Amino acid sequence: MGFFRVFLFAILLLLQAYAEAASTSRVANSLANTYEGSQQAVAMNEHVQLHKINCNHECSRRCKKAFKKKRCKRACKSCCNTCHCVPPGTYGHKEVCPCYATLKTHGNKPKCP
Repeated sequence: MGFFRVFLFAILLLLQAYAEAASTSRVANSLANTYEGSQQAVAMNEHVQLHKINCNHECSRRCKKAFKKKRCKRACKSCCNTCHCVPPGTYGHKEVCPCYATLKTHGNKPKCP
C-alpha cells in the first residue's frame, strides 16, 4: 500500500510538471514553476498525512504486547506526533518509518518502541 501511494504521488507530480511545462513559453519559467509546484504538492501531501494517522490507536496497537504498556504508549505517542508514522506490528519494522527509527533519548538510546 505504501509503495502504491509513492507511485501515485510520483505520477501526479509528473503530470503536474508536464501541464506546467506545456502552459509556459519560457523554459526557465517552466522549471521554476515545476519545482515550486512539486514543493507545494509535497507540503500538501505532508499536511494530509499529519491529520490522517491516529497516534492513540496506532500506539495502542504497537504497545499491546509490551511489558510496560504506559511507558511504551507515552514514548510511542511522542514519536508518532513528531514523525507522523508508526511502524507496523508490535516490534521491529522500523525501516518502514525512518524518522521513528532515528529518534534518540538523551542517553543516545532509541526513543521509540
